[in-house]
Amino acid sequence: MKLFSFLVIWGLLSVQTAQAEIYKRVDADGHVTYSSTPLKGGKKLHLTPLPTVPPHVSAKDNSADFPRVDTATQKGRDNTRRQILQDELSTEEKALAEARNNLQAGAENPETYTDKDGKVYRNVSKQDEKMNALQELVQMHEKNIAALNTELSKNNK
Repeated sequence: MKLFSFLVIWGLLSVQTAQAEIYKRVDADGHVTYSSTPLKGGKKLHLTPLPTVPPHVSAKDNSADFPRVDTATQKGRDNTRRQILQDELSTEEKALAEARNNLQAGAENPETYTDKDGKVYRNVSKQDEKMNALQELVQMHEKNIAALNTELSKNNK
């Protein structure tokens, strides 16, 4: 077991010092070939080491520089946010009620057309398009209300 540990540590240390030599050859047609083994007619490249990047400083290290707000200011902001959400919820509930009324009115007043002889027929395709659009509007307002209620419940915690 000690031998295995020694080999692992030795292997890791030797990787850090490993370095390959790079050779470059340009043929008569201008094609460039790079290789880690010497090439006939190739030249050894002398590359400078890549610059290292300093370690990333985490947010925890900068917490002293992070702006802070006193409790009263934060509570005021939270109350303002809650009021905005409640106002939006009220507006969406009114819009939902109106959309439901429009949906019901659309169902009660089907789309029709009159032919040359004066006969009145139902325009089923146009009625379906109108009802689908009204239904989508109702669903959109219902989803908005659900999202606002979710945000308000998070804000109360």
